[in-house]
Amino acid sequence: MISIDGADANSDRRVAEARNLTIFVLTGGLAAACNVGSRILLSRVMRYELAVLVAYLVGFVVAFLLTRALVFEASNRPWHDELIKFASVNVASFVHVWLISVGFARVVFPYFNFRWHPESVAHLIGVCSPVLFSYYAHKHFTFRQRALPDELAND
Repeated sequence: MISIDGADANSDRRVAEARNLTIFVLTGGLAAACNVGSRILLSRVMRYELAVLVAYLVGFVVAFLLTRALVFEASNRPWHDELIKFASVNVASFVHVWLISVGFARVVFPYFNFRWHPESVAHLIGVCSPVLFSYYAHKHFTFRQRALPDELAND
């Protein structure tokens, strides 16, 4: 049986997790809007495939700044360490986003004769697809607290 205090602690953790995930989705949505918006503008001057890549970098910078400031507690590591880890998670996410975006735009939509802004719709689907993977990777890898020497001695 769980004590009332334990139940309250579990409830508080669930509420905090739901809050963080919600803020992550909202900040990710803003970063995704920057990504997609910049891709639309960039597509005027470069090929779609390259525009997706450059726009992803725009979204990446916005996402890092917002995620670091609003979603996760400050870690005890330098910001550039977090940036490197954030980038490594986003490399994996980018491969996913690029494959989904280009796959839908060049294969899936033509197969189904989908013609309503196919590149934009495909890109939006691609950008939204790795949300849960990204949240948990950033939570447990990018912004995880580094064990301090005193904590290591107590283990």
